Amino acid sequence: MTHGHRSTVDGVLRRSARRTPARVAIEYRDRSWTYEELDAAVSRAATVLRERGLSPGDRVAAYGHNSDAYLIAFLACARAGLVHVPVNQNLTGDDLAHILGQSGSALVLTDPALAGRLPAGVPALALRDADDSLLARQAGAAAHDGPEPGGEDLVQLLYTSGTTALPKGAMMTHRALVHEYLSAITALDLSAGDRPAHALPLYHSAQTHVFLLPYLAVGATGVILDAPDGDVLFDLIEAGRVDSLFAPPTVWIGLANRPDFESRDLTGLRKAYYGASVMPVPVLERLRARLPELAFYNCFGQSEIGPLATVLGPDEHEGRMDSCGRPVLFVDARVVDEEGADVPDGTPGEIVYRSPQLCEGYWDRPEETAEAFRDGWFHSGDLAVRDADGYLTIVDRVKDVINSGGVLVASRHVEDVLYTHEAVAEAAVVGLPDERWIEAVTAVVVPRGEVTEEELIAHVRGRLAAFQTPKRVLFAEALPRNASGKILKRELRDRLAAP
Repeated sequence: MTHGHRSTVDGVLRRSARRTPARVAIEYRDRSWTYEELDAAVSRAATVLRERGLSPGDRVAAYGHNSDAYLIAFLACARAGLVHVPVNQNLTGDDLAHILGQSGSALVLTDPALAGRLPAGVPALALRDADDSLLARQAGAAAHDGPEPGGEDLVQLLYTSGTTALPKGAMMTHRALVHEYLSAITALDLSAGDRPAHALPLYHSAQTHVFLLPYLAVGATGVILDAPDGDVLFDLIEAGRVDSLFAPPTVWIGLANRPDFESRDLTGLRKAYYGASVMPVPVLERLRARLPELAFYNCFGQSEIGPLATVLGPDEHEGRMDSCGRPVLFVDARVVDEEGADVPDGTPGEIVYRSPQLCEGYWDRPEETAEAFRDGWFHSGDLAVRDADGYLTIVDRVKDVINSGGVLVASRHVEDVLYTHEAVAEAAVVGLPDERWIEAVTAVVVPRGEVTEEELIAHVRGRLAAFQTPKRVLFAEALPRNASGKILKRELRDRLAAP
């Protein structure tokens, strides 16, 4: 591969810096970086990393909260030819040790406040110090002048969220992610004039690879937030500093349930993106009724494909509110049966993908890689229905489908009905072991008003078949979720099935 044909993640920033050097790229707290400043900071940080004795291909874990330093460190790893390993900053103990050990990370870039959680003896380097200065501003760091990575080189291990099993590291190349950025730009109408808020954790592929990096590619000015705080978001929207927001359904639900949701001036918000887990249709209807001019986009995919696979655009929602849309630019998708044959439209089957966005397999997991990549297609584990126009609707994760008395029940259908009850703030439906039913349909509900188990069972029974109706409804103060908002149904099942 010749130098002129390299397609790299850090090259995305370099091109924008040459095109619009003085434009502000990123704001974080009281700091801002122009594209030229950000690109220079990345080069300095790459030098710091190489001076630590790291070699191209070495894995470097990132264990920190959202910040400009986190972004710079990722791009510095990319520029230095290192393999970035983003780690959920909420992980501790064995879960944290698993990812650091399984990835073989030679160094952990961490916030000082989190360093005490690291396993003993793990080499660490602070992303930022007590006064919040940055890795990239270390004195004496010269511009990076080492060998540049190629498009086929690994740039990141994206660990799956682990909702059904131990997390696996999806091996992403520079080339795969750059393809995914272009898919995101075209499907989500990202432009230089947008003012996005990057509020979700940057360790998560959706915030970083569907929004932050693609927005840097088009030259927009983005605001990195510490967290999706409703007060901060509403203030930024009212001040005109933010007009584009991505958030998982749990955050949109929280925003819609705020007492000031009806009274704040949110008309400055032009684009609303949701994804990472299924959006309950009743919640989406409530948001659209409150903000009729707001353009909603449903983003669907998974870590292994970078992660964007399908999009439902704002002009496609009518009549298909529960759909996740159609495949994006560089994704080819089919819906197949257990033998890998295409199923008829309207019939549930597993989505399989073929795409330059796909990972190269799972890090040091040859058996899992062989199982997921069969006959030239990646098997997603998602159960979906395709219609005659090519629109896909997710029915469930294959492993989350409930076998009730030999009949398969999609948990999402039951959850959507529960969300139509005014006293239900959040709901998750799982199958629990049962002597009679094999798996008993069980609902776990976070209430926002007075309601009984009998009321909710009757509510569902009036809208669904008897076999789909929960045998039990349990109440909880909160549902277990990962930081991207995805409900951890495996954890919920294990907790409820425990004697």
